[in-house]
Amino acid sequence: MARRVSQDPDFKYVECDIRPQTSNCPIRGLSEPQAKRIPAMPEMQDEVQQAQRLSRAQARLLLVEDDEKLACTLARGLEHEGYVVDVSHTGHDAIGRADARDYDAVVLDVLLPGASGHDVCRQIRTRDRWVPVIMLTAIGEVSDRIRGLDAGADDYLVKPFDFGELLARLRALIRRGPSERPRVLEVGALRADPMTRVVTWAGRESELTPREFELLQHLIRRPGQLVSRAQLLDQVWAEDYSGSPNVVDVYVGYLRRKLEHEDGPPLIRTVRGAGFILEPR
Repeated sequence: MARRVSQDPDFKYVECDIRPQTSNCPIRGLSEPQAKRIPAMPEMQDEVQQAQRLSRAQARLLLVEDDEKLACTLARGLEHEGYVVDVSHTGHDAIGRADARDYDAVVLDVLLPGASGHDVCRQIRTRDRWVPVIMLTAIGEVSDRIRGLDAGADDYLVKPFDFGELLARLRALIRRGPSERPRVLEVGALRADPMTRVVTWAGRESELTPREFELLQHLIRRPGQLVSRAQLLDQVWAEDYSGSPNVVDVYVGYLRRKLEHEDGPPLIRTVRGAGFILEPR
């Protein structure tokens, strides 16, 4: 049972939030609050005063959820726990809000109209906003979680989830504070941003897939050095990968098509039977 202090100057009381479990709420442990007033006992006065002090230093959250009923219920639950909550129902509105205000954390649904949660998270990071982001989704596939984390999310929670778990994850993220931006990799005229996976080479920008970027990143850390296919398979693919080693050549081909062009200098040189050398100039 959670308690909230009344601001009524004439009568001090504590609002006790009674939350019956309902099958209609997709978040376990959270439903529409029902409050009743209980006079604060003398031994509770210190707790009342402490709660009033804490209420002046509340953390601010951005909640992004297109389901208005769910957003309202979730926002009320978070506000009851002491958070100040701003609500967005679309991806584009969320991007604007995150750009205009400093939030302590963002609770971000994946399936949104307009820009998806992945797009929103990527745009937030592109704008050098490193607020902690926890993504919510009804899609439980591992590939979707990987996509969200690669987009810049700090945590991921699959619906249905327990409201208490969301609160615990938020507390952990807020304690940790804004994440540090990964260092941009630069060698010669080649520039690669691990956060956005945008690579600049020969005056042109290209966005890579996670696997393409990981392969390029391994080569960037060894400029001018011969890197074998076996090394790349071991570092970029799983150690127990049992497919054809030609997959490395396939992905090197993807990199060349995205980064090199006819009028520009070559970037990756193939050493027949041995491996590859990154030659940024």
